[in-house]
Amino acid sequence: MRPILAELLDLLRLEAIEVNLFRGQSQDLGWGAVFGGQVLGQALSAAAHTVPPERTVHSLHAYFLRQGDARRPIVYEVDRIRDGRSFTTRRVVAVQGGRAIFSLSASFQVAEAGLEHQDVQMPDVPAPEDVVSDQEALRRRADELPEVFRTRALADRPIEARSVEPLDILAPEVRPPVRRVWIRAVDALPDDPAVHHYLLAYASDFSLLTTALLPHGLSWVSPRMQVASLDHAMWFARPFRMDDWLLYVIDGPTASGGRALVRGSFFDRSGRLVASTAQEGLIRRWPER
Repeated sequence: MRPILAELLDLLRLEAIEVNLFRGQSQDLGWGAVFGGQVLGQALSAAAHTVPPERTVHSLHAYFLRQGDARRPIVYEVDRIRDGRSFTTRRVVAVQGGRAIFSLSASFQVAEAGLEHQDVQMPDVPAPEDVVSDQEALRRRADELPEVFRTRALADRPIEARSVEPLDILAPEVRPPVRRVWIRAVDALPDDPAVHHYLLAYASDFSLLTTALLPHGLSWVSPRMQVASLDHAMWFARPFRMDDWLLYVIDGPTASGGRALVRGSFFDRSGRLVASTAQEGLIRRWPER
């Protein structure tokens, strides 16, 4: 397994330091700050550690409260709110330096049969094998990237992304707030479904909020931009694997008041909708001085 993915899986396993108390380290992807998807995945892992393995997560709702420091550990406090016959509910608070930086509520369910339908179709897009990796596209233009963003943009990532409609972050064009991105882990993964849920939660924060910048001809490297996640929700509909390609279809229906709403759907290669997500985030462009 590639070191960058093995390191992430190790971080997501967490260290149990007391009953309902876990500790996680951070993987610096070039930000210096903790990547939001990491704390999301770790908080879900902390919750799952207190739930019987036959119950899998079906939804989560989270708030990003403060920026985390990638150089320091994060402590996850789990509140066992409810254990029912079919559903289990957990609340998790992530603490760093004595202050809450993130909170999450998650619900888990025993597997059961039920009514099923899917009233949304996967769009017709090129296969991932026919799409260039986002990282490869950036590396081809490494010399053009501002030095302050170069490390962040070119750092190895445990999740590979291939944008169907490539985005030129240095000279973004005005276009509708829609992105379609193939994603998968960079190597084979264990069969444990919980691992695949943690990784999808982690990956769901990539490419999401920045979709709201497209109608304005901006990207996250544009001058004076401040982009930050405020909250995040996910719903897991069907089994999937993160070491096989998933199509992440994102749209940003509205932006106002320095905030934007974005939504995402994950489809497997057969067209099944396996998960959905929504996020509100901060998108500020500071005035020139």
